[in-house]
Amino acid sequence: MNMADRIQTYAQLMRLDKPIGILLLLWPMLWGLWFAAQGLPDWRILIIFVLGTILMRSAGCVINDYADRKIDPHVERTKNRPMAAGRVSSKEALLLAAGLSICAFLLILPLNQLTILLSVPALFLAGTYPFTKRFFAMPQAYLGIAFSFGIPMAFAAQTDNLPPIIWILMLANLFWVIAYDTAYAIVDKPDDLKIGIQTSAITFG
Repeated sequence: MNMADRIQTYAQLMRLDKPIGILLLLWPMLWGLWFAAQGLPDWRILIIFVLGTILMRSAGCVINDYADRKIDPHVERTKNRPMAAGRVSSKEALLLAAGLSICAFLLILPLNQLTILLSVPALFLAGTYPFTKRFFAMPQAYLGIAFSFGIPMAFAAQTDNLPPIIWILMLANLFWVIAYDTAYAIVDKPDDLKIGIQTSAITFG
């Protein structure tokens, strides 16, 4: 595989060819940032968070495919993904995910301490979500928490505070994520039932 093909494969592994995932992670963060800033966010914080969202969504996709590397080949929708097809090794995937996560962390270093502290559970949620479908009946709820974490981080960066409104925004986003990801999981339901994977589409019947 030449360098151009390798870059294209890594881009597919990060799902850069499917930007809807970036938007689904970006929107809640932007809601939080606009609420926190009362409509006028700091442009430096905005740029940092947009870039950080792209990096962390990419890292999350890589970790997801690493976690599912033995499952994806048996699912119709995912069998041609780079890891499932054997075009990317486990070592490459882990190094890529680590590199993306480090770049995202370096981005927020100029921000306040509260934002930096919140990045630790945010990274933990992103890194562990892909494994929850093995034992948790509603991994979409866990994903909803992970996808909502940009809200308190945005408030922390903009105001150095975590007011009660963040819980309302996070709860609303949690329900939204469960709704759209359950609809998404319906596509894989026949394969997931055969493999024994847990999803809300199966749990809700």
